[in-house]
Amino acid sequence: MNPVVGLDVSKGESQVQAFLDKSQPYRKSFSVKHTLDGLGGLLEFLKEVERLADGKQPSVILESTGQYHIPVIQFLEEQQYVYIIVNPLVSHRARSTNLRKVKTDAIDAYHLCELYYKEELEPYKKRGIQLLNLRNLTRQQETISSTAAQTKLQLQSILDQVFPEYRGVFGNLYSKISLQILSLFPTSEEVLNVSKCDLTDKIAELCTTRSEKWAKEKAQKLREAALRNPFQNNLYQSHIFNLKMFINIVLQYQEHLSKLAAEIDALAKEIEEYDIIQSIHGIGEKIAATIISEIGEIERFNHPKKLVAFAGIDPSVYSSGRFTASINRITKRGSSRLRQALFMAVQCGIRDARKQKTSDEILPRNKKLREFYDKKREEGKPFRVAIIACANKLLHWIYALLKRKVAFQNGD
Repeated sequence: MNPVVGLDVSKGESQVQAFLDKSQPYRKSFSVKHTLDGLGGLLEFLKEVERLADGKQPSVILESTGQYHIPVIQFLEEQQYVYIIVNPLVSHRARSTNLRKVKTDAIDAYHLCELYYKEELEPYKKRGIQLLNLRNLTRQQETISSTAAQTKLQLQSILDQVFPEYRGVFGNLYSKISLQILSLFPTSEEVLNVSKCDLTDKIAELCTTRSEKWAKEKAQKLREAALRNPFQNNLYQSHIFNLKMFINIVLQYQEHLSKLAAEIDALAKEIEEYDIIQSIHGIGEKIAATIISEIGEIERFNHPKKLVAFAGIDPSVYSSGRFTASINRITKRGSSRLRQALFMAVQCGIRDARKQKTSDEILPRNKKLREFYDKKREEGKPFRVAIIACANKLLHWIYALLKRKVAFQNGD
C-alpha cells in the first residue's frame, strides 16, 4: 500500500482526506483546528491510517499557503512525518482537468490525494533552522525598507511645503545628523532666530565625528537656505507637526534596519554558502543573504533548470498547430524576492568598477558577466532581455558553485 493524507490548509484549520492506496479513499473528509487538541486528533488519524496500511507511514500532501501552513509543518516535523508541499499552481492545474466546476475544502483535499498518485512529487527537504531564520530576517528587512521608502516620500512632500531649500544643506537629506537638525529647526524662522555660533555648536554636538570647520560650513549653508526659503512665515502648524512625526518614524526605521543588517550579517557568516555567493563580483552582503535564504538548501534542486524555474526567470512557451510564439515572456511563477535579488546582482555586476574614469578602458565589477551582457546587446537584444539572460546565466553559476562548494573565478 501507498497511503497519503491530503490537507487543504486555511486560516486556523485544515480539511483532511486520506487514501490507503490509489483510488482507495478512506473515510469522509473532516476538519481539524490548528490547536494542540486539533493537531493531536490529526496525529491519531495518521496512526490509524498507518495501521490500516500494514504499518507503512502515510505521506502528507498540502499546498503552500504563506504562513497558514506553518503550524502544521512544525507539527509534522516534530512527529517525523514525511510531507510534500505543492505549489498552488500545480494543484490548480490538476483540479482544472475535471469538467465539473466544484470548489470546496473537502474536494480540494481529495484532489491533493489524487495528485500524489499522478505526479512524481518529492518530499520537502528541510532548509535548516539557520536558513529559515535568515530568510525571515531578509524578508523583514525588505518589508521595512519598502515602508521606510514610502515614509520618506511623505516626508519630502511635507518638506516641500515648509522648507524646500533645506535639501541642499547636507549631502544626504536622510542622514541621521540631517534629520536631527531638521527636527530642531524645521522652519526658516527657527533657523534665523539662532545665532550662527549656536547653530554651529548644535551641529558639532550632534555630529562629533566631523571637524568644527565642517560644522561651520553646514551652519552657514543652513542660514543661506533659510534666507532663500519662499516660506518665511509658516501658516500651518499641522505641517510642522507632521514633518517632525515623519522624521521620528524615518529615524526609527533606520535604527531597526541597522539592527537587522547586523543580525543578518552575523547569522549569514555562519553559513558556508554566504562567502561562496559573495565571491561572485557584484554581489554584496545584502544580496548574498537574500539569495541563499530564498534558495535554501541547493540539494533541493537536481538540475540548474529547476532552480531557474524556481526563480521564475524561465521563458514561457506557447505553440499551437503551426503557430509558435516568437516573443516569450518569463513565467514569473517562482520566488519574486530571489528574482529581484538576481536582477540587482546583474546590474551591479555589469557596472563600471571605477567611481571616476581615468581612461577609456571599461573595468566592470564582473568581467565574465559584462562580456555576456555585451554579447547579448550586440545580438540586438533589448536591455531588459539582456538583463534576464544575464540573471539566468548568473543562476547557473550559483548552482554550480553551491554544488561544488568552490569560489567564483572572475578571470583576468
